[in-house]
Amino acid sequence: MRAIAIWSGAIAGLLLILVGGLIQAAVPWPSPTGLGLTNLPITLQVPALLLTALVCGPRSAMLAAVAYLSLGLFQLPVFHGGGGAGYLFNPGFGYLAGFLPAAWITGKLARQTGMGSLIGLAASCAVGLGVMQLCGVANLLLGALVGQWRSNLGPLLVSYTLAPLIPQLLLICAVAVVALPLRRLVLVEP
Repeated sequence: MRAIAIWSGAIAGLLLILVGGLIQAAVPWPSPTGLGLTNLPITLQVPALLLTALVCGPRSAMLAAVAYLSLGLFQLPVFHGGGGAGYLFNPGFGYLAGFLPAAWITGKLARQTGMGSLIGLAASCAVGLGVMQLCGVANLLLGALVGQWRSNLGPLLVSYTLAPLIPQLLLICAVAVVALPLRRLVLVEP
């Protein structure tokens, strides 16, 4: 029964990540005509991964992340700039590779005793997001060290790390709010 739950969670997680990559994140914001939506510089794929880890657990989230990366590296245009093995040399690939440890760590933390609160779930997501960011920054630094990036390291760090960080932290709160009732409905005990 656990194997079915893990695989079904992985398939659901993969679909969430794929669809999340197509949806531009937005928040309600006051505008001259009333309340409108303001686009954020990110998609919903990272929140989809974190939601999968919170609800389905570390194994399902890892399988979903592996499947997503495999699809993208084997020529399906699921990444922001397309897909293919050449994406390994893209400055943003470190963040995608960070999906793997982020999924595992977020899922493991969410399964700890006492993590059934909004704060606990949001903290699990924050740690996972931090791990993902560290993987991305390490990739940028390594690429700069070997002369891979044609542009300066500073603009790359700003565009890949700092610009999306605050919106992703905001969406972590929404992920925790969505995950709390879903965990009560579908969580299979380890």
